[in-house]
Amino acid sequence: MNVFKKHKIILGSQSPRRAKLLEEMGFTFSIQPMDVEESYPDTLELNQVAEYLARKKAEAYRTILKENQLVITADTIVLFNKKILGKPIDLKEAKSIIQQLSGQKHVVLSGVSIMSNTKQLSFTDESSVLFSEIPDEAIDYYLSIEPPLDKAGSYGIQGWIGHNYIDSIEGSYTNIMGLPTEKLFKRLLTF
Repeated sequence: MNVFKKHKIILGSQSPRRAKLLEEMGFTFSIQPMDVEESYPDTLELNQVAEYLARKKAEAYRTILKENQLVITADTIVLFNKKILGKPIDLKEAKSIIQQLSGQKHVVLSGVSIMSNTKQLSFTDESSVLFSEIPDEAIDYYLSIEPPLDKAGSYGIQGWIGHNYIDSIEGSYTNIMGLPTEKLFKRLLTF
């Protein structure tokens, strides 16, 4: 694990969930988010969007990284019925998104980029989530106790709705939280 001793890690994210996961992985890091426009080419395959955005976020650090630093950036999207369900703009949209996902399976993709001043490595992880039927009263309760506006697909698997209405998941649980720790750890070992 020499790489961790010779590189200071920067987490390029405002997500408290990503910071918590990285901390639980045993890393010491600083949090230095940057504002990056989260746009992507219309011609991009939907399953490539998260990784594209993670790489784009990392590029914002290219000119400021010192020799002993590396930055980790990430982006998570929810795919349902061949479209991306992003972060809702308000509670009305959040309710609509949860209603769409109720009783259905969807895919969560997290793209991650690790970049130093000499190289960049990026990857995508994919998980599937199956919700049971969620009554409108339960959705309303959820929206009253947890802020969904910072979450792709309007929910966090580690929150109330995840604890009570997810029937099954296939793939990495931490990927659904926004940072696939298992894959990230392996990539960092070889970076």
